[in-house]
Amino acid sequence: MVYLLDTTAVSDLMEDDANTEARMVALPPTGNALISPITRGEILHGIRRLAPGRRREELEAKAQRLFGRARSVSVPPAAGEHYANVKLARQRKGLSMDDNDLWIAATAIAFGAVLVTRDSDFDSIDGLQVENWSEWPAAGSVPE
Repeated sequence: MVYLLDTTAVSDLMEDDANTEARMVALPPTGNALISPITRGEILHGIRRLAPGRRREELEAKAQRLFGRARSVSVPPAAGEHYANVKLARQRKGLSMDDNDLWIAATAIAFGAVLVTRDSDFDSIDGLQVENWSEWPAAGSVPE
């Protein structure tokens, strides 16, 4: 199984969430955890909004270490199709979603990856598998 880490999952790892960390460590070291440039950008933006200083430097270093634990992937061309379909489906249901989140969902679908997130907005997207590792261990689930 391949997992795409959403911004909330990376934030959980940055905050040393024990459940999320346990799940990450349980993955085989074969590139099963992915991170998109969108998530990377959201994390770095959040850090760089802080005033310059020691805390910001520590968080930036921690983020870079975490980025090294997941395989960075580009948004594949197929994600454009999924983005259009997901956005249209949500609009037809009267639901909105941040464009960055739509791209993250589309990227996960394109890779056939499970999206790791705490954001329940992703739960209603058809064709998207979602797991919340901060609530792990879920009923006997063990990563492959």
